[in-house]
Amino acid sequence: MKALIDTCIIIDALQSREPFKNEAEIIFLKAANKQFDGFISAKSCMDIYYLTHKCTHNDMDTRKILSNLYIIFDILDTTELDCRKAISSDISDYKDAVMSETAIRTKMDCIVTHNIKDYCKSFIPIYQPLDFLQLLDKQL
Repeated sequence: MKALIDTCIIIDALQSREPFKNEAEIIFLKAANKQFDGFISAKSCMDIYYLTHKCTHNDMDTRKILSNLYIIFDILDTTELDCRKAISSDISDYKDAVMSETAIRTKMDCIVTHNIKDYCKSFIPIYQPLDFLQLLDKQL
């Protein structure tokens, strides 16, 4: 299974944000153990850097965290076409529409996020972390 992991899930794990950290950490573990193919978007990388740097206040520490993250998750490029298609998407949040278009173009099986209401018109399955973990457990 190929899953695009939303920024919020990554930050939940990196910053141990309650009440979401346990599920996010399990997603990290399952990706690291190759129980699914985990991806983040290139745009998410910038957001993750910014949010992590706000906590570490140290560029080198933040870059080290990102380097480790890139070992676990592959990075999907967002293209001009993804951005153009997102303009006419039925998904009201443009950022989420771009992520959905990127996932569709790269043939992801799903997107994992807390923000499922914004993706209600997505053409790709959207899972909250717990639902995604349950789906993975059924496949084993």
